[in-house]
Amino acid sequence: MYDAFSRMENLLGTKGVKRLGSAKIAVFGIGGIGSYVVEALARCGVGSLTLVDNEDISLTDINRQLYALRSAIGRKKVQVAKEHIRDIDEDILVHTYETYYSNDTAGMFDLKAYDYIVDAMNSLASKILLIEQAKACGVPVISCLTTENKLNPARLEIADISRVSNDPFAKTIRVELRKKNVRKVKVLYSREKIRKEKNSRIMKDNNTDRASEGSISFVQGTAGMLVSAEVVKDLLAEKTRNK
Repeated sequence: MYDAFSRMENLLGTKGVKRLGSAKIAVFGIGGIGSYVVEALARCGVGSLTLVDNEDISLTDINRQLYALRSAIGRKKVQVAKEHIRDIDEDILVHTYETYYSNDTAGMFDLKAYDYIVDAMNSLASKILLIEQAKACGVPVISCLTTENKLNPARLEIADISRVSNDPFAKTIRVELRKKNVRKVKVLYSREKIRKEKNSRIMKDNNTDRASEGSISFVQGTAGMLVSAEVVKDLLAEKTRNK
C-alpha cells in the first residue's frame, strides 16, 4: 500500500525514512531561503520542525518567498508556514516562535534538543550568536550567507566558511567566530560576484526605511533546496550522537 512517502522510501529505504521521521530540526528565519528549506524538509517527512521568525508577510516578499501570497499579506510568516506544513503532513510536529534570535531571546531555545539547526537569518549578530551557541551544544548547524544581488543559481555552493572569498558577511563572521574559538562552520554561499545595479532604491518594508537589495525567486529557492539536501544528507550519514 502506498503512502505519501512511499517513493522516498524506494530511494532511501525504510531506515532512511525512519531516521528523517525522528529528526528534530530548527530553522531560524523563514524568508527567501528559509521558506524553501522548510518546504523541502516537510516533504521529506521530518518528525519535528521549529520555525523562528518575527516578521509579517509583506508585498515585497512575493517575488521570492514561498509563503508570500497576496492572501497572506499582513500575517505572521510562522503561522502561514505552520498551516502549509500541516497540509503537507499533519503528523509533523510544528513549533513556532514569533521572535528574533538574540541575546535577549536565546534562553527560549534548548538547542541541544535539535538534531540540526539551519540559520537563514539576515542579522549578522544573530547569525554569529546562533552559530556560536550551536557549536557549544555540539549540534550541527548550516548558515546561509548572502544570495541577494545574485542571478546565477549554478554558482551556489556549500562549503566551510574558510573557502568563501566574495561574500560581504563572511569575513566578519570568520573574525568574530575566531574570537569565540569557532573555526569551522558549514555555509551556503554564492561564487557569483555581487551585481550592483543602478536602480537600487529605498523602500518601505515592515515600517522601516532601508536600502533595497536585488533578489529573485530561483536563486533563493535553489539555495533553500541545496541547504535542505545537505541537512538530509548529514542526518542520513550521521552516527549516533549524544544528546
